[in-house]
Amino acid sequence: MLSVALRTLRTRWVTFVGSFVALTLGVALLAVMGLALASSLDAPERAPERFAAAPVVVRGADTLHVPTAVGDRVQRLAHPRPVPAETVRGLRGLGTVVEDRTFAVRAQGAPGDLVGHPWSTAAFAPYAIGAGRAPRAADEVVVTGDWAEPGDELRTGDGTVRVVGTTPSRGFERAVFYTDARAAELAPTSTQLVVDADAAAVREAVRGDDGVQVLTGAMRRSADTDPDRDSKALTAMNALFGTAGGVTAFVSVFVVASTFAFAVAQRRREFGLLRTAGATPGQIRRMVVAEALLVGALASAAGCVLGSHGAPRLAGWVADNGLGPRWFAIGYATWPYHLAFWAGLLVSLCGVLTASWRAGRTGPTEALREASVDTRTLPWGRRLAGVALLLTAVVTLGLALYGDPGDLLHRKTYVSRPMLLVTATALLAPVVVRPLTRLIAWLPARLPGAGGMLVRENAAAGVRRSASVAAPVLVTVALAGSLLGATATLDEAKATEIRDRTTATFVITPASATGFAPDTLRRLREVPGAEVAATSSSAVHVLEEGVALVRSEARAVAPGALTATTRLPLTAGRASDLDDGSIIVNEEWERHTVGQSVRVWLGDGTEKRLRIAAVMTTGTGGNGAYVTPRNAPGASTDRVDVALGTGADRAAVAAGLRAAVGGTGGQVLTRDEWIRATHPETNRTTRLGLLLVLGIALLYTAISLANTMVMATSDRVRDLAVLRLAGATRPQVLRLVGAEALTVVAVGTVLGVLVAGINLAGMWAALNLLSVRAPIVLPWAAVGMAVVVCAVVAVIAAVVPAALALRRRAVESAGPRD
Repeated sequence: MLSVALRTLRTRWVTFVGSFVALTLGVALLAVMGLALASSLDAPERAPERFAAAPVVVRGADTLHVPTAVGDRVQRLAHPRPVPAETVRGLRGLGTVVEDRTFAVRAQGAPGDLVGHPWSTAAFAPYAIGAGRAPRAADEVVVTGDWAEPGDELRTGDGTVRVVGTTPSRGFERAVFYTDARAAELAPTSTQLVVDADAAAVREAVRGDDGVQVLTGAMRRSADTDPDRDSKALTAMNALFGTAGGVTAFVSVFVVASTFAFAVAQRRREFGLLRTAGATPGQIRRMVVAEALLVGALASAAGCVLGSHGAPRLAGWVADNGLGPRWFAIGYATWPYHLAFWAGLLVSLCGVLTASWRAGRTGPTEALREASVDTRTLPWGRRLAGVALLLTAVVTLGLALYGDPGDLLHRKTYVSRPMLLVTATALLAPVVVRPLTRLIAWLPARLPGAGGMLVRENAAAGVRRSASVAAPVLVTVALAGSLLGATATLDEAKATEIRDRTTATFVITPASATGFAPDTLRRLREVPGAEVAATSSSAVHVLEEGVALVRSEARAVAPGALTATTRLPLTAGRASDLDDGSIIVNEEWERHTVGQSVRVWLGDGTEKRLRIAAVMTTGTGGNGAYVTPRNAPGASTDRVDVALGTGADRAAVAAGLRAAVGGTGGQVLTRDEWIRATHPETNRTTRLGLLLVLGIALLYTAISLANTMVMATSDRVRDLAVLRLAGATRPQVLRLVGAEALTVVAVGTVLGVLVAGINLAGMWAALNLLSVRAPIVLPWAAVGMAVVVCAVVAVIAAVVPAALALRRRAVESAGPRD
């Protein structure tokens, strides 16, 4: 049968080319994602940057260590503690001590956010003056890079400064250097310092100071600005490539299996002829499996080669778009090639196993069948698998809604759940394709002429063909609607929470990340008719179940001011009961009963016991804790909410507030303006990651759709010739073929929108259970674009082969099949 299989490959080359292309692309995508994931797991160790030339760096406590029964639990502090003053005095006796300060700087015309430092720390990078001189006055600065020149004036949130010097950029930051005195005014707290002394003597001097670190050699990397940025970027990349790899594997397996099964289903008349010639069912099955293994091996090898060329381009795109470190590149791992090759071979084999069983059951009488009406399109095995997956999707959704509705809002859940429904829908598609096709084509079938009726009957008769063509459309539309719809729905839910919670008339934001100065806050409180609530960002940590150290974001605000400007979504207690000995928590906390005492660690690591004054709903996960300013040591005021006092004039209060922040760069926004300015949006990494996933899915399914359409059209040459002999003109036949393609795309679109709607309905139900009233947001623009691409590809892939086939004489094409 091997020789028969080889001859079959030659005579039915269109079908096998389609299967080959689909599998090659699937293996290539798996190889690309595997190579990217392997490279993100093997990151080089970075050398110190800002303190590469520093002898010894002493850093205050910046982590919280809590002992538990299973070992210490560690969390980074929201507000690192400075090195104790007594320790600093001791270090000065060992050698020169330079205090480091780092703070955000925003300047008009700058290429982005800048970071400020005292000039005395520039030598530790080292930075050297390239043009101009060092700063000597409070309004003088030195900048890195070539975006400014000596003599330029910069308007910053802390006033206008003059550039007196520049230094060549070292690539890891855009720095602005102030005099040491001015830097101390802008950032009063210093959490690390450089000591020019023997490291052993420095360690001896800090012995006994809890949490103080002495950094030398490669450990000085920990003192750089955002030392974890590479690890965070790699973690995000791991999640991105893991998600993209999972979706890619699903789409490729789904489409390849569908393509191979359709290729086998097309050949039932050929199998009937072989059975008539004496072939046994076992020989038919072995022939189909041999063909799959041959095509699978060749396509998998080609896919690995294609993936080796595509992976570096993906790495370049990731680095250029800021999704990963600048140094990210594809490494030399080989396991992704093995994984992709054997996965491709396995998929090709699995794609024909069921179909080969059906092929072996083909009787000799199948050779005599000339009708193209599909029968027995849904075997019991496929029916049971589809029903099982559908029940699994429904049951798991119900269990999640009952037990943990918040889990449905996590990315790993709303990315993976659509795959279950897509697979179930695709398996059961033959059941709904025929009635759905008749419904979609109902109106065209009633128009004058036979075209509409032929479109309806041809699409409904070829159930296997229609289901195979609709499958890629179903995947694309369902993923686009589910993934982008989930993020848009979550964003709208978060915006609803913000609108419901904010009752302030005005919201004031600072120009600098260092927050509002005390003088500015005093002037704001003195504005007649203004009830001012100054709040700051902090964090609290709690040990749950004795082993998990959980960090919760917190807002620090005075109790009276909180009730005047904020409406918390409380389920128990009163916000007015908040005081220095209490805390407001949400229902996610292990202990969330009013009056209970909880052991917490504050943002600077201080341990306290606080009484629960009130409990909030869980919401979308942004309902953190509320504490008083005394329980947020080290936090700077980063937002001021203002309510109008009784009888206060809105315009007069607004004018007074603007005068109070005049010269500081702070913005006075109305409630509506602030809500619009802070409307939640999916972070850039997640958004680009989803676009990457959807782009891959759309590209792959578009090519697979074209393959399937070419395969289907090539199998209908005789049918098209019969239409020509019946009197149809060539343009009429081509219009008929195009209309059938559009009808089947419409079927896939309806099924895809249905799957997306069910997924988003589950998320909407979860939000309602979490006390968030938000609408379902279906991304019609993205879905529409996906549908248009699929429609264009399907029409072209159907019409072009049909046009080429119609170039032959109709009587020749309508003759007996080979």
